[in-house]
Amino acid sequence: MWRLTALLCGVALLLTGSGLLGTLLAVRGGQAGFGAGTLGLVMSGYFAGFFVGTFFAPSLIGRIGHIRAFAFFAALAAIAVLLHPLWINPLGWGVLRVATGIALVGLYTVIESWLNAEPEPARRSRAFSLYMVVNLSALALGQVLLMLGDASAMAMFMLTAILICAAVLPVTATRLRQPEVPVVTRLALRRLYAMAPVATVAAGLSGLAMGAFWGLLPVYAGAVGLDRNGVALFMLTAILGGALLQWPLGHISNGHDRRSGLVALSLAAAGIAVVASLPMIQVQTHLLFGLFFLYGGLAFALYPFAVAHMLDYLPRAHLLSGCSSLLLVHGVGAALGPALAGAAMQRFGPAALPLYFALVLVTLAAFTTARLLRFQRLRTHPVGFRLMLRTTPSALEMMPETDAGPPPDTPSPLRSDKEVH
Repeated sequence: MWRLTALLCGVALLLTGSGLLGTLLAVRGGQAGFGAGTLGLVMSGYFAGFFVGTFFAPSLIGRIGHIRAFAFFAALAAIAVLLHPLWINPLGWGVLRVATGIALVGLYTVIESWLNAEPEPARRSRAFSLYMVVNLSALALGQVLLMLGDASAMAMFMLTAILICAAVLPVTATRLRQPEVPVVTRLALRRLYAMAPVATVAAGLSGLAMGAFWGLLPVYAGAVGLDRNGVALFMLTAILGGALLQWPLGHISNGHDRRSGLVALSLAAAGIAVVASLPMIQVQTHLLFGLFFLYGGLAFALYPFAVAHMLDYLPRAHLLSGCSSLLLVHGVGAALGPALAGAAMQRFGPAALPLYFALVLVTLAAFTTARLLRFQRLRTHPVGFRLMLRTTPSALEMMPETDAGPPPDTPSPLRSDKEVH
C-alpha cells in the first residue's frame, strides 16, 4: 500500500482544490448577483462535463499515456479555475464548469486506473476503501480553506489552481508502471432496470438530490443569512455527516433487504429536509447545522445503498457493467439536479431547496415501497456495504465483488420478475 502513497497524496490535493472551488463559486456567484436559478444552471455544467468526459477521457489517456494525460487535464482544470474571476458572467462560468468537469473526470480516471493496477483483490479492496476516505476528507478540508480569505479575491482562485497543480507533482513522480486503461462496458439501461429497478431508480433520484446538494447547498446557506465562514462550516458539517454516518448506516443494512433500508433512509432524510425548510428553523443556526449533519449522513448513503442492493442480486457476469451503468444514471441525475433545484429556489426562495430534497426522496421511498410490497427477494450473493462516492467506472474495478465471474458477454439466464425485482 505504501507504493500508492504518491497517488493518494495527489488525490488529496486535487479533491481539496475541487471541494474549495465548488463552495467558492457559489459564494462568489452570489456576491456577483447571480440568482439561484442561474447558479443552478452554472453548477449543472460541472456534472454535464463530468458525464461527457467519461466517454472520451479513457481513449485520450490510452493514446498519450497516464503521465501526460494527468498533466493535460490538470492544466485544463487550473486554467478553468483561474479564468473564473476574469470572466464573471453566467455563460462564461457555465462553459468553465463544463471544462472543469471534463478535466476532473480525466484526472480521476488516471488515478483510479493506477490504483486498480494492484494485482491482489484484497489489496485493491483496501485501496478502494482508503481512496474513498481520502476523497471525503479532502472535500471537507476544502471547506475549511474557504475561511482563509475573501471569496471575491483572486487569491482564493489562485489557491485552488495551486492545489490542482500541486497534485501533478506526486503523481508524475511515481515509479509505478503505467497500467492499461480499463475498458468498462455498460449494461443496457433497459436491461439494468429489468434486472434491478430499485437500484436504477435510486441511483437516478440520489443523483438528482446530490447534484443539487453539491451545487446549491452553499447558496442556500448564504440565503438564510450565513456569512462566508458560516457557509464553509455549514458545508463542512454536512460533509462530515456524510463521512461519519454513511458506514454505520450501511453496516446495519447488511443481512437485510436493502429496499427497506432505502425507504427508511429516504423518509428520514425527507423529514429532516422538511423541518429544515421551516422559517423558524432557518434562523436557528445551531439547529440547522445539526439537521444537515444528519441529512448529509442519510443522503450520502443512498447511492452506496443502490450499488450494494444491485450487487446483492445481479448475476456475477454483469456486476461491473451494471455498476458502470448505475454510475451513468446517477451522473445524469446529478447534472439535472442543480438546474431543477435552482429554478425552484429562484421562484420560491431558499426554502425550496430542502423541499426539493424532500420531494425527490419521498418519490424514491414511494417507488421502493411499491416494489417492496409487490415483490419479495432472496439475495443470491450478498455483499457488504461500502463507503462510496460517485467517481468513475475505473474505481469500480477495485471492488472485489466485481472481480469474479465469467466475462460480461457470457450468457446468463435472467430470473423471473418476482425473483430479481
